[in-house]
Amino acid sequence: MKKNNTNPRRDFLELSLKSSLALPFLLNPIFGCNSSEISSTKNSSHKSLKILILGGTSFLGPNQIAEAFQRGHSISTFTRGKTKPSLHQNLFEQVEQLIGDRENDLSALENRKWDVVIDNSGRKVEWTKKTAELLKDNCQLYVFISSTGVYYPYKSEDFKEDYPVVRSLPEDANEDSKMEYDYGIMKANSELQAIEHFGPERTIIIRPTYMIGPADKTNRFIHWPLRLKKGGDILVPGKENDLVQYIDVRDVSKFIFHLIENDITGTFNAVGPEQKQNIHQFIDQAITTFDAPSNIVKIDDYDFLESNKVFYIVPWIMPRDNNRGSAMINNQKSIKNGLSFTSIQKSIKDTYDWWISNELSVEHRLAYESDSKTILLREKEILNNWEKHKM
Repeated sequence: MKKNNTNPRRDFLELSLKSSLALPFLLNPIFGCNSSEISSTKNSSHKSLKILILGGTSFLGPNQIAEAFQRGHSISTFTRGKTKPSLHQNLFEQVEQLIGDRENDLSALENRKWDVVIDNSGRKVEWTKKTAELLKDNCQLYVFISSTGVYYPYKSEDFKEDYPVVRSLPEDANEDSKMEYDYGIMKANSELQAIEHFGPERTIIIRPTYMIGPADKTNRFIHWPLRLKKGGDILVPGKENDLVQYIDVRDVSKFIFHLIENDITGTFNAVGPEQKQNIHQFIDQAITTFDAPSNIVKIDDYDFLESNKVFYIVPWIMPRDNNRGSAMINNQKSIKNGLSFTSIQKSIKDTYDWWISNELSVEHRLAYESDSKTILLREKEILNNWEKHKM
């Protein structure tokens, strides 16, 4: 059988890069982010900090802003001014919004002082170098949001923070893997720039795995909330021992501020769940989110899945070749230093509630739910093919 060379992570990376690596997090009262809650639940156990977020209007950024306000901190953001949060503008009215461009205009950051800078928008090594160089004498702490992509190719079984990261493109890299290598190299070398300018004692490196939660417009996880809510015959790909990893975006935000407020520096894998979990255990928990009667159809034949173009349904990634260890990131250091976890049921329910709310445009919702290329719409055909395949 001829193998389809489509790379499951490549599709995600390509979409993420086009979306500036994250997408708008819409602040909804049902997610605990409205301004009235923030003003009444300020955390007074830590001193108020002045925090600069490079980015701030995307998937992770507004969640960080809400978390910061709950803890009594003040926020400045630095963006191009092109992406606007579409809900709770009053929350962002409390944010100092600086306009510029990391490519060629950092003037808004000059001669200013903050306690902490959080770099959410590092998409080029040079960007991190320039901002770290500019801010090293005007900020006490640099937080760089990296990725577990620095461990690519995933050919080990226990990626701890001190595992060697990818720094350059190997000679034998093919076109199919080049994008993944480039992404990991960019993040790994950006980490170095932050550390070189601020020093290891003034730098926090956060390496998240797939972030999930409300307002993730990459649509990389929405399949499960929609599919589990509907019920019926549900396709679950993968072998029983296929591990999965994911992290709620809100847990990443809380962890960042926990580290900042407790003066904990270093490099941390922001990865969940707390215990190792395979795809079947994930489904066993996830399916309890809704009451819809369901019948799980497990398909463990990789060749069949590939021939039917099922390479991934995040958090499941087909563990073959360079991706065989992508869900084997060690999170013990982060747990010991305060990383906590939202239940998968809450992540799924909150994501579903956001998806059907007025916060998401009808156009975006329909574009996904009517896309014939999604597994959501191809599922019946795939299940029919599976029944024929087993005969």
